[in-house]
Amino acid sequence: MKRTRFMSLAFALTTSSVLLVGCASTASDSEDPTAVSTTAENASRTPRLAISYDGGVRVLDAATLEQVADLPLDGFLRLNGAGDSRHVFVTTDSGFQVLDAGTWTERHGDHSHYKTAAPSFTGMTFAGSEPGHVVPHQSRITLFFDGSGEVKVVDPADLTKSAVPSNDYRAPHAHHGVAVSRPDGSLVITQGDEDRRTGVAVLTRDRRPIASVDTCPGVHGEAAAADGVLTFGCEDGIVIVHGNDIQKVSAPDEYGRIGNVRGSETSPIVLGDYKTQENLPEGTIERPRRFSLTDTRTASLRIVDLPTSYSFRSLARGPHNEAVILGTDGSLYVFDVESGKQIAAHQVIDAWSEPVEWQQPMPSVTVLGDIAYVSAPATRTVHAVDIASGREIAKADIGVQPVETVAVAG
Repeated sequence: MKRTRFMSLAFALTTSSVLLVGCASTASDSEDPTAVSTTAENASRTPRLAISYDGGVRVLDAATLEQVADLPLDGFLRLNGAGDSRHVFVTTDSGFQVLDAGTWTERHGDHSHYKTAAPSFTGMTFAGSEPGHVVPHQSRITLFFDGSGEVKVVDPADLTKSAVPSNDYRAPHAHHGVAVSRPDGSLVITQGDEDRRTGVAVLTRDRRPIASVDTCPGVHGEAAAADGVLTFGCEDGIVIVHGNDIQKVSAPDEYGRIGNVRGSETSPIVLGDYKTQENLPEGTIERPRRFSLTDTRTASLRIVDLPTSYSFRSLARGPHNEAVILGTDGSLYVFDVESGKQIAAHQVIDAWSEPVEWQQPMPSVTVLGDIAYVSAPATRTVHAVDIASGREIAKADIGVQPVETVAVAG
């Protein structure tokens, strides 16, 4: 593995640490089933990068891109962060397995302790039929199972316990959907069945419907925005949910599909893809060259041109809520979301082509702080790039084709 050490602009990492052998020095350590016999205390956070591949999950040090662990696991594996800067949900055929990335922060009043340990699967699995979307939102995690319409709501603080309670609900019909639990206990959930998806509903804490729309054909994807706003993509625009109010924003094209969205809870603007080709011949896919920016304050939709095409794994948000898009020309594009103007374009990897089968490895981008992590399956490499300058800070040959990546801050 080729490695380069660096100092991130987002998190100043130090190499000094105090090794605590065979200890469980705090109550949280002793209650944690994932704790191992060797725990290190560090001078600062130790971010890590989880990467799925055909055969398992690799965990890298996010600063050096050195391999920390290789955890074998069979099947097509998808990754989602738990929103707690430590755990990762690994989607398998039978459910969601919980991976402890082995980096976390313990807060003690006016100061914090930064701990690391060997990454490991915790042994915790949320089983169900056709596990789909994972949504961490405002101190809760919502899991959706496409095969049953089942929803499980989990408190991330419980992931270090031996048993995790969940608040469960089952949609009237199974469908490829998504749900989001909110702090007041209400649930926002997609509507549909195995044949079609039609809209979004808001359910009370006791799961009574209080608002809904059925004007969101092919509803897919979810992203949060500022002020507790949620958004869901449609085949002809996007839906905005603010409290119990649901508003449809139509696309400028009769068929204008927004199916993958990226939001920020500190920005009112949501980044989305944008496709206009319906009923494509079998064996072909649309290679879009435009993307969408939805302003949830004004319920307005802006369509922005891109010099190249991109895939659903190409979208991310920057440290200042910029739109970050990895193009098929190998460049990382950065846009201001307020103006829609391009800020920068950085050449990172070779040109590539999105595969017809979405499960196949393809380049992806993941952002942590001011660093973008770009994977390149063709060369079996991962690149750490400063978003502002485009400078490559680190590169690693990981020896496998990366599929999905998740970064945790620790």
